[in-house]
Amino acid sequence: MPHEETQRAPARWHSLSLEGREKLSITGVDDVSGFDEGLVVLRTGQGELTVRGRELHIEHIDLDSGMLELHGHVQELSYDEPTEGRTLWSRLFG
Repeated sequence: MPHEETQRAPARWHSLSLEGREKLSITGVDDVSGFDEGLVVLRTGQGELTVRGRELHIEHIDLDSGMLELHGHVQELSYDEPTEGRTLWSRLFG
């Protein structure tokens, strides 16, 4: 039996632009998993992106074009590889 490779869909183009830690523009956003004024969790073509900060709010979002604009005080940006079967709470606190 020949070895079959699992093919992944090509990653969607993705970019970040941070202006003075107060305005974050992101392209390539597939979905918003969760948000509050201290945390925003996004699914992108390059993996899950977590934004931590203070007084964060989504100023503009267009998932059809994959664009999101976030305002507030950005303290941390971090990526995680996609995981199957984990809930938002287990990713945040697990």
